[in-house]
Amino acid sequence: MKLKNLGLNQGQVKNLAVKLNAKGEQFVKNGHPWVFSNSIIKINDAANTGDLAIIFSKNKNKVIGLGLYDATSPIRIKIIHNAETKASVNSDFFHNKIKAAYKKRLELLKTKTNSYRLLFGENDGFPGLIADVYDNVLVVKLYSEIWLPYLETILSSLQEISKTKTIVIRLSRNLQNRKNNLSDGEVVYGNLDDEVVQFIEHGVKFSANVIKGHKTGYFLDHRENRKRVGELSEGKTVLDVFSYAGGFSVHALVNGAKEVTSLDISKQALSIAIENGKLNSFTGLHKAICGDAFVVMKDLVKEGQKFDVVVIDPPSFAKQQSEIDMAKKKYAQLADLGAELTARNGLLVLASCSSRILAQTFFDLNQHALNSKNRLYDTILKTKHDIDHPITFPEGAYLKCGYYKFRT
Repeated sequence: MKLKNLGLNQGQVKNLAVKLNAKGEQFVKNGHPWVFSNSIIKINDAANTGDLAIIFSKNKNKVIGLGLYDATSPIRIKIIHNAETKASVNSDFFHNKIKAAYKKRLELLKTKTNSYRLLFGENDGFPGLIADVYDNVLVVKLYSEIWLPYLETILSSLQEISKTKTIVIRLSRNLQNRKNNLSDGEVVYGNLDDEVVQFIEHGVKFSANVIKGHKTGYFLDHRENRKRVGELSEGKTVLDVFSYAGGFSVHALVNGAKEVTSLDISKQALSIAIENGKLNSFTGLHKAICGDAFVVMKDLVKEGQKFDVVVIDPPSFAKQQSEIDMAKKKYAQLADLGAELTARNGLLVLASCSSRILAQTFFDLNQHALNSKNRLYDTILKTKHDIDHPITFPEGAYLKCGYYKFRT
């Protein structure tokens, strides 16, 4: 079976000689994958998106990094190779990088799991490109046009290494609005009989809509936390706030939770959560509440509701620098409401996926909120990304999760 001809003018790129100011140069030497436009002091030619930027040191004319030029982004050059070793950017270059990324995931694939992130953007040397596998379906999400000249080569290697039977392309909103010969949700390799694909996560069955779902169809980063929460939920009542497709809810049910309540503002997400539950065997009760999490949680507090396990995993509250202060207030409020809803000797799990909120800041916010409740508790665990979301630079570390066990 052959990859569909994408008509992307593969290979029509040129090499650029680039020099940076002292600050930009230091960032590259330290392994940071972003070069902002204000760090560039010289380019030897007219630069187009996708051109290979060869970055030279200011003084010794030594190559310090290779990157792809992005004319439409303030991050003007996205680094794909640190120049401690020589490299030729060709099909073998990308194939070897994908092979190295796959090798990092082998430990996860030894478990009862057939869904994983094969490429995690900058952290695997592919800035602006994500590749997720759901059983035999590979979903590649593009956030930058820098990859278009190289995409067919990369897709061929991804398929060969992952041994998937179908490849779906997803595009960010920015790319959907540009002319690039690609369509969001396009099947470019193999066939897709159903846009809803079933997969397994630590023995638990789930589904993802790979054509219309958020991101690539599902959120894989919390996998280990979902497994852990499930194991801690046997015989318990559980509240899963911002439940989306029911990741925490379903793991809790499969592990013997007595009653699980999924809370989300999206009716569609809740219906997926209910259906994901039905893919598995369980004896507990699965309830759903549709509404604004902050409003519903306040109502539950007024009603005197308590749960043995409360999981609060909101979407990002700080997508821009200007939103950080408001995000902090929201996280503090959620910690406060979560504590009110957690039963005596119960477990409260608080998570954040806002990269602009540092892990220590998030954990400090939680601690301050919980300390004000006049209840004894232990911080039993702090976690970050699962194994298929490796972190190689500070901004790549967006996920943090705290487990708080009340003694009273």
